[in-house]
Amino acid sequence: MPAKKGTGLLMVWCDVPADREDEFNRWYNEEHIAEIVTIPGVLNGARYEAVKGGPKHLACYELESPVAVLGDGFTKRVKSKWSETMGPTIVGENFFNPLYEMIHPDSVSSDMAGSGMAPALQIGRMNIPVERADEWNQWYNSIFVPNFEKVPGVIRGRRFKTVRGEDPLYSVVYEFKDENVSQTPEWEAQLDIDPANASMRALITHGPGSPSIFRKTFEL
Repeated sequence: MPAKKGTGLLMVWCDVPADREDEFNRWYNEEHIAEIVTIPGVLNGARYEAVKGGPKHLACYELESPVAVLGDGFTKRVKSKWSETMGPTIVGENFFNPLYEMIHPDSVSSDMAGSGMAPALQIGRMNIPVERADEWNQWYNSIFVPNFEKVPGVIRGRRFKTVRGEDPLYSVVYEFKDENVSQTPEWEAQLDIDPANASMRALITHGPGSPSIFRKTFEL
């Protein structure tokens, strides 16, 4: 079975004016997603809408590696007439499309490779002081994410580093079975369960709209 996840992730965020939203959704669902997932190295894709934070619209593409977005198949693809008048760079507001490389876990397991696009995502986009990066990353990978992965409804947590774009340097992407997982007592209990959590969390500066929760709205 072809892999559905790799070590790269492309996320495209934007808000859309109300009078353009219907056509924007039709363009994405009827044409654009199908176009992007045929590009070599693009493994899967889906669209999401924010239920907390934002921007409202998110397209998420799973990549074999970040190279998939940097190659000719992506950058030199032929675009339709519709794409000349529609798309997040044309009608979108608060648009950004960071390209990420996975930093946790350190490899793609067979379970991860075989998993589809999650029903819901919680995404944190963050910076921290450079001089604390080693200590903070060790804590995030070994304590913070694994503890949240114990919460019912959490499929997995992955961490990424931005390799292209103006986004904060670090992102965490939790895959949920539904958009309410992080509103539960079990999730709340993990926030301060470890003695290191308070001081490590205090180092974080979130990007605009972060943390955000998204519900899946379209997948091929």
